[in-house]
Amino acid sequence: MKPLSMNWPATVSLALRGVFTDIDDTLTTEGAITADALQALADLRAAGLAVVAITGRSVGWSLPFAAAWPVDAIVAENGAVALLRGADGLVEKRYLQDAATRAANFARMQQALAQIEHGIPGALRAGDSAGRETDIAIDHSEFVQLDQAQIDAVVQAMHGAGLHATVSSIHVNAWFGTHDKLQGARWIVRELWQRDLDAELGQWAYVGDSTNDARMFEVFENSVGVANIARFVPQLAHLPRYVAQGARGAGFAEFARLVLAQRT
Repeated sequence: MKPLSMNWPATVSLALRGVFTDIDDTLTTEGAITADALQALADLRAAGLAVVAITGRSVGWSLPFAAAWPVDAIVAENGAVALLRGADGLVEKRYLQDAATRAANFARMQQALAQIEHGIPGALRAGDSAGRETDIAIDHSEFVQLDQAQIDAVVQAMHGAGLHATVSSIHVNAWFGTHDKLQGARWIVRELWQRDLDAELGQWAYVGDSTNDARMFEVFENSVGVANIARFVPQLAHLPRYVAQGARGAGFAEFARLVLAQRT
């Protein structure tokens, strides 16, 4: 990982069409978005860039932020649900899976979630679970603290139930299907702008902080980790190309300031 301030090319900033960003511990600090990160989102959009947050958080948790934050969309539950704010201010939900698939998967996931809570000491469902529609989540660092062995046991149990699993900075998420943050990014670019993300990857950036961002770090050449990514470096199969000096919301704001300064 190269220091962002010293290595991010001005040519990339000039060519950018948009920015994808994680939410927890990338835009937020201690569970809330910081004022500088919120302003950074607004400044990026004011400069004509598309801004999309992609998160493992639940649909229910994400809804008020989709209505209030200066973003084009929030893609929740690791690529499964898009939240779009209309001209009337109301938020529309769009789903990657059809209703019948979602209903069948939901029942199976609830069974798996109950088995994990019963079978793994310390494992508890995430606090935003009531708002989840297409996945399940176990808390490991938000309100409950699990060690690496416990996290590994949760992931193994999820895989044993046939679920796809990933670890964010606060939760272990799992779902049925092959989608992930990358598929969600491709989907939202088609949905909103009728374009092919893969054909213009060099014109987009991604900012994240943990292991569930690894696929995005792998694919996006213009990938940035905020400083607290250091916690997950030993578990990351793919690292971001650049790393900010600031952690969490301050790191995202640092990235935005650099991009916008280079575009003027």
